Amino acid sequence: MKEMTTGILTVSELNKQIGDLLEIRFDLLWVEGEVSNLRRPSSGHLYFTLKDEKSQIRAVIFKSPSGSKAFRNNRLPLFELEEGMRILCRGRLAVYAPRGEYQLILDSAEPRGTGALQRAYEQLKLRLQAEGLFDPLRKKPIPYLPRKIGVITSPTGAVIRDIISIAKRRFSSVSVVVSPVRVQGASAAGEIVQAFQDMHAFGGIDVLILARGGGSLEDLAPFNDERVARIIAASTIPVISAVGHETDYTIADFAADLRAPTPSAAAELAVPDRAELKLRLSGLQTRLAKAGRRKLLQDQERLYLHQERLKNPQRLIAGFRLSLDDRGERLLSLVKERISREMQNLPLLSLHLRQAGPLGMVRSSRPEIDILENRLNAAIRRFFQQSRKAWALQATLLESLSPLAVLSRGYGIVRTLPHGRIVRNADVLSPGDSFEVQVFRGRFRAIVERIFPE
Repeated sequence: MKEMTTGILTVSELNKQIGDLLEIRFDLLWVEGEVSNLRRPSSGHLYFTLKDEKSQIRAVIFKSPSGSKAFRNNRLPLFELEEGMRILCRGRLAVYAPRGEYQLILDSAEPRGTGALQRAYEQLKLRLQAEGLFDPLRKKPIPYLPRKIGVITSPTGAVIRDIISIAKRRFSSVSVVVSPVRVQGASAAGEIVQAFQDMHAFGGIDVLILARGGGSLEDLAPFNDERVARIIAASTIPVISAVGHETDYTIADFAADLRAPTPSAAAELAVPDRAELKLRLSGLQTRLAKAGRRKLLQDQERLYLHQERLKNPQRLIAGFRLSLDDRGERLLSLVKERISREMQNLPLLSLHLRQAGPLGMVRSSRPEIDILENRLNAAIRRFFQQSRKAWALQATLLESLSPLAVLSRGYGIVRTLPHGRIVRNADVLSPGDSFEVQVFRGRFRAIVERIFPE
């Protein structure tokens, strides 16, 4: 029995050893398959099954630290997993010991096929647009005559040669600063972001051109990366996006301040043509000279007119005097005429004033005042009559309640001596006590001879 128990494992031990073996053997692997049974619990993690035509395996994507439910990878922009989406994912195998199940723990993924890439592109475009990243109001104007242009593109190929050639041909004194990056592949987006940071740190850049010579949707993946879109939107330097597609737009095109259909067009938009500037300046000089000559002729004509007037200043002053005298006479006549009209209106105004004055108002209101005076006198008389009746009634009532009225009917008030307290009960006195009696007219003292209890 002892030999049989040698090497026996518990279920937990067995699952742990299996897990250790799987994690060592499949430390990092890439798996392609179709998303099925996708679940999004409140924890924010994503649980689904990765399958193909013959088999399936459980997979999980843990919520990112930022709390986003979209999944970031290092090759393509953020996208939302969808049921039926075909993806290529990277992760490791792990065993869930409580159930003895193994599953994929994923840390990177990308959609497979043009349709999946297009869905990821549309998802990111809608989300950034909702954030206002593409708002025309936040776009910066491109400077008309930049002194220094920054170019972020591949250091080799026709794109950079065309941009430099066109910029120098159009305006030879412009400086071109190149930040070489990969424009395709897994690390391209990160290099583009770093190039933007380097250009800002370099200083003195007036405008930036982000360029690539076209390509398929897979090739343009770095320009559809959220990190690139956000660094463009955050740039304090105006940005021209020139990916090289006449009709197709990348996310970088929407985020940029200006979109050029080709890198060559971007160089033409960024740098004015020196020859055209010369022609424009020449035209402006011609227009300025014509305007100057026209202004000079007008001023000469005005000067001639003033000279003619100043040849005989005495005659000019005499004319002014005549005009002043005429205007003075007209003004005096108008004043006299106005005073005459007002004098004619004065009797009528005086009558209105007398009628509308305090004395006139009193006279016109005299009948009403007499009526009111009679009413007031009558009211005063009624008030005094009613008051006298009320006073008589109150006096009668007060007199009936007066102690003197009671004494007049033969009653008396007994007080103790020497304190003068009123006696209400006979038992407060004793034989031999002195007391005082008040009657209606006067008072007297007496001595108690005998107490008669009630």
